[in-house]
Amino acid sequence: MRTVSIPAGWPATEEQARAVQDELRTKVVLDEPGPPPGTGHVTGVDVAYDDERDVVAAAAVVLDAATLDVVAEATAVGRISFPYVPGLLAFREIPTVMAALEALPCPPGLVVCDGYGLAHPRRFGLAGHLGVLTGLPTIGVAKNPFTFTYDDPPTPRGSASPLLAGTEEVGRALRTREAVKPVFVSVGHRVNLDNACAHTLALTPQYRLPETTRRADSLCRTALKEATVALRPGDLGGPRP
Repeated sequence: MRTVSIPAGWPATEEQARAVQDELRTKVVLDEPGPPPGTGHVTGVDVAYDDERDVVAAAAVVLDAATLDVVAEATAVGRISFPYVPGLLAFREIPTVMAALEALPCPPGLVVCDGYGLAHPRRFGLAGHLGVLTGLPTIGVAKNPFTFTYDDPPTPRGSASPLLAGTEEVGRALRTREAVKPVFVSVGHRVNLDNACAHTLALTPQYRLPETTRRADSLCRTALKEATVALRPGDLGGPRP
């Protein structure tokens, strides 16, 4: 497990964070299809928090896209790097998530975030932010539609309906299990929406949520528990922003 300090110059205010979003959002690539589903590696990232101890743990789990077997995994732990502000959650998660990705012994391939890409009030959620900073193809698969609207997709698995901001399609509500609440898919970086949905279906052979998310969620919770059990004052270093 890697221990992560808050990066020097990390945004400390909402105004600074939004300025960073505005700058990085212009670098999102939306005209690439992304890797074909079921090929190469696909990596799930997720985080878990202990707000009382000011600790966040991140996990990255690499799966073989064809078999969904675990290829590699890594974790990182650090101090929470930004206060809770809706629409700016990436600033709480990015340093530890990137550290977990950097600790992997193999290329991650497509990265699947438990959250949003374009389906974000400022069109730049965690998936977009992470994709621009790493250069990796990324998608967001979220459990709820945030502030956006959608019509309930038809009952069969694989059915989808647009996730809308007014008349703009920012993602899709995708049914990954028959008659079960959909997930909400949006592109992050270097992947198109059709391919993002195809990857999501390939990653959900049994459950509503992608195997990448399920496994990363379990691993980051374990990492957080291990980190906080032995935590001593000053162990994680660095002042809060």
